[in-house]
Amino acid sequence: MPPTTSRGPRVLICDDSPLLRRVITDMLTDGGLTVVGEARDGIELVEKAIALKPDVITLDVEMPRRNGLEGLRELMKVRPTPVVMVSSLTGKNSAETSAALASGAIDVVEKPALRLSPQSWGTTRDEMVAKVRSAATARTAALARPVRASVPGPRLASRASGSGGNLVIIATSTGGPRALHSVVPHLPSPLGSGVLIVQHMPVGFTKPLAAQLNEKSKLSVREADETDEIRPDTALIAPGGSHLEVTARGRVRLSQAPPIGALRPRADVTIESAARHYGSRITLIVLTGMGDDGLIGARAVRAAGGTILVEGERTCVGWGMPRSVEEAGLADGVFPLDAMPLAISEAVTPRATAAAR
Repeated sequence: MPPTTSRGPRVLICDDSPLLRRVITDMLTDGGLTVVGEARDGIELVEKAIALKPDVITLDVEMPRRNGLEGLRELMKVRPTPVVMVSSLTGKNSAETSAALASGAIDVVEKPALRLSPQSWGTTRDEMVAKVRSAATARTAALARPVRASVPGPRLASRASGSGGNLVIIATSTGGPRALHSVVPHLPSPLGSGVLIVQHMPVGFTKPLAAQLNEKSKLSVREADETDEIRPDTALIAPGGSHLEVTARGRVRLSQAPPIGALRPRADVTIESAARHYGSRITLIVLTGMGDDGLIGARAVRAAGGTILVEGERTCVGWGMPRSVEEAGLADGVFPLDAMPLAISEAVTPRATAAAR
């Protein structure tokens, strides 16, 4: 049985494989965390989450009786808890894991291989422990709040309403897939602006995310490819594992430059390159996320005369990225998630209208 000493976040492991439950338990306890219980499927997941009240849950996708995605959706109704998906990174599992992230899961870790070298074991363990610790800081009040359709919100201040642009950049991390599903489908097409999205995700997950958003959106949403053109009817998502840069010719470029602060893609890279070429025509949106990625880029947008909108604390799963921009005095508007689509449209419309004259 797992140790009962209280050390750091308390974790419930949900996986139908006894061997993988043992492997994950060893990794987490070796990393200083406390495993309080195990569940074999989505039904036991909910039962044990209610009984044990863990701080974080690790969750597999494919399981008997009730799979991980179904269990997650039920969990978020009865006891919202930060969840880290433990999944394969290819095929059906990546699409289902992306759907789980859109339903409220916080992060994803590649399922541990059963034959790991000592070096690989340590790398996988460190990643899993770090992501579980980070998930434990997520705001469960935001997880409990259902994502609703866009509603009217406060209008932008005079500066922001007059300084929209023809390039919208959305930067987000923890809780981002869920936030994107409540924003992007409510944007009109054409928007009057190209859209670039930087979501911190591993390789293999941004393409399924784009496909899911595309099914629900008026805009065409897809994972960015090398030299894609920025178009007002299309939203491009930075691929996991690549920085996304903006060129002077209105196209994107993918870069394998080293990660910055362990992030690739990093939103700051995209935003700073865009600020050089689009200047005041940029509208930067900073949604939920831990850390401060986007802050350096926001300073570049401010210097160029663009517009900056951030998600308010109340609806953020991770109030780090928006907070850093807001507290630096760079935000032209602070909006709850359900008001953000209208705020984006209002920020873009004045510039798009002026450009058409």
